Amino acid sequence: MSDPVLYPRGVEPRLAEALDDSPVVLIQGPRQCGKTTLAQYTCTDDLMVTEGGRRLAADDGSRLGTTSTERRDYAYISFDDAVARDSARADPAGFAAELPERVILDEIQRAPELFEAIKLEVDRRRAPGRFLLTGSTNVLLLPRLSESLAGRMQIVRLHPLAQRELAAGPAPVDAQGGAGFLDALFGAGFEVRRTARLGDDLLERVVAGGFPPALARPTARRRANWQRDYVEALVQRDVRDMARIAALDALPRLLAAAATQTARLFNLADLAAPFRVSRPTIGGYVELLERLFLLERLPAWHSNLLRRHVKRPKLHLGDTGLAAALLGADVAALRADRTLLGQLLETFVYQELRRQASWHTAATGFFHYRDRDGVEVDIVVEQGHRAVAGLEVKAAATVRPGDFRGLRKLASAAGDRFACGVVVYDGEMSARFGDRLYAVPIRHLWEAS
Repeated sequence: MSDPVLYPRGVEPRLAEALDDSPVVLIQGPRQCGKTTLAQYTCTDDLMVTEGGRRLAADDGSRLGTTSTERRDYAYISFDDAVARDSARADPAGFAAELPERVILDEIQRAPELFEAIKLEVDRRRAPGRFLLTGSTNVLLLPRLSESLAGRMQIVRLHPLAQRELAAGPAPVDAQGGAGFLDALFGAGFEVRRTARLGDDLLERVVAGGFPPALARPTARRRANWQRDYVEALVQRDVRDMARIAALDALPRLLAAAATQTARLFNLADLAAPFRVSRPTIGGYVELLERLFLLERLPAWHSNLLRRHVKRPKLHLGDTGLAAALLGADVAALRADRTLLGQLLETFVYQELRRQASWHTAATGFFHYRDRDGVEVDIVVEQGHRAVAGLEVKAAATVRPGDFRGLRKLASAAGDRFACGVVVYDGEMSARFGDRLYAVPIRHLWEAS
């Protein structure tokens, strides 16, 4: 078997700090985004740990570049292993008491009984970096679990690969330089310069998504096969652990229906319409998919100066590769369907920013804005407690002054908090369109300024 492609991960410095500061660190994110590889690279001497005969490095497909983190001698236990899982569930206190001094506990959501036992162990001896957990379920949406380790656990969010990570090559992604677009958005702005259009390369990036095992497949067809199989496997394995659902086959169909609504206002009635179950039941299914990081609801931004804004959240798929595969959309389909391309491209830009923000040093929040007159801003970004920036996403190769209508309204509402407004598009020229307003080629999201 050939060696996997190894990528730097931008959250590595944040993970190193967390291990130095907190007795329990949780890396959480969707399955197959690289959590196991990141944990093993950081904390063990041997990346090629096997699990049921599976080569983790080859399957997860991602790896850090050079690391400043001191290698630690951690043991490794996966709760995808039935024996380990059943043992932890049967006697969580005894299982935790017999754990090695430092340990990686992989897929911790499959043994939730351990959270209270880990809390007791930490309270007996509080030392930084004792437990490194990985989880494919958002524990922040499970209050009983997250509250049991409150004040003892630090969470590091890992996403599928960002384009910035894919572009970094063998060098590590710097915690600040690697998020250069966010720095420009809230800093000095964007220089006037010309670059080549991405064209079909942009569509290929949208369809490929960011999951390392999918990117390791040599053709678009084989990547799409992996993505569809991924959704089915997730439903059959993780959803069964999380909830009793009579019709598991409805969840992949619901996710496909959500893919048609990505980058649109969340409408539960529309999602529920094709299914012979109640609207509250579909609402519960949506929450399950959110807990698995497959769906996200982007909240509406508001200001005291706004009186007629729409408060409904937007819906986004967690990865455009999954969305395209569920919709059967390849590059040719996106080229022919500009409406679908616009939706997936907006989600693509949003997810790229979310992924970069996960390793940026400044606290960053994401929203959207729309008023009842239909004026909107696709993505509103808040940094710290004051600065506000907005992004409009266009699939076109040109930008016109009218494209800044929503950004100007956002600037008026934000007042002196407004840092920058950008229309990102698949064009060549980075140019100014007024005070703190810019048109910026989409490739600048991940390429160094």
